[in-house]
Amino acid sequence: MVFSSILFLLYFLPVFLLIYYVLPYKLRNSWILLSSVVFYTWGAPDFILIVLGSIIADFFLVKYIHRSEGRAKRWITGISVVMNVGLLAYFKYANFFIDNFNGLLTDLGMTSVQWTAIALPIGISFFTFQKITYTIDVYRKVHAPLHHIIDYAMYILMFPHLIAGPIVRFNLVADQIEDRRYNETAENRITGFYRFIIGLSKKVLIANVLGAEADQIFAMDATTMGSSQAWIGIMAYAFQIYFDFSGYSDMAIGLALMIGFNFPENFNNPYISQNITEFWRRWHMTLGRFMREYLYIPLGGNRVSTA
Repeated sequence: MVFSSILFLLYFLPVFLLIYYVLPYKLRNSWILLSSVVFYTWGAPDFILIVLGSIIADFFLVKYIHRSEGRAKRWITGISVVMNVGLLAYFKYANFFIDNFNGLLTDLGMTSVQWTAIALPIGISFFTFQKITYTIDVYRKVHAPLHHIIDYAMYILMFPHLIAGPIVRFNLVADQIEDRRYNETAENRITGFYRFIIGLSKKVLIANVLGAEADQIFAMDATTMGSSQAWIGIMAYAFQIYFDFSGYSDMAIGLALMIGFNFPENFNNPYISQNITEFWRRWHMTLGRFMREYLYIPLGGNRVSTA
């Protein structure tokens, strides 16, 4: 189910919002979770039990991290991170490694390994990164773990950011998960709806149109294609990617704001960048921050030797 589909726009979203706004406040996180499970199951029914199982395991592991100290705390944190990265690596790269291994065996005249190709769970990268931020933020004592597993599962599976981000770090929304009544205002709902419409317009009116043009040009015979056609195809594809991805982020940010969450911005006019470093800072910004704060700096980045 995608945000620009008739099913989502005319059925899922109106029903979700209507019930959300009439429910007592204490039941709203449960409703978000239930709706998100339906949303995810619609697109990937075979994987929902795996996702829920990993969420349950992580919830209790992080509870133990919070109560532990010293070596035990580090070991349990390592188990949580390895479990999540391992699932991501298995689903994303197992087919790649087996295919290359079989290619090597074939070149050596040996029998290839029998292998059933693995389907990729929808949104696995995004909810894996968010689970890691939860584990690491609790380990660093940036924020205490959530008290209720429903709140944690809702944070991981919340449908606005489930498919393509933005990556919402735990410490940014932890307080909003537990109490966001101050943020559920009429102004935020209207602003969120406006932001959603902007994102939907980017996706439907720009990205889809450019994508159709790019597909038509790329389907042509390269030997008969003129340089002007090639450049049109290149530019159409470049802007299709941007408006598709940024449009989805706008829709996610708007949806979240309608239910009281402030999601971080994900794009900042990347095509006006003067160099590749600036482009990295402007494109998929939540991924850049995640890589910097949970990978680059912990592995020694930005350290200056005084020797």
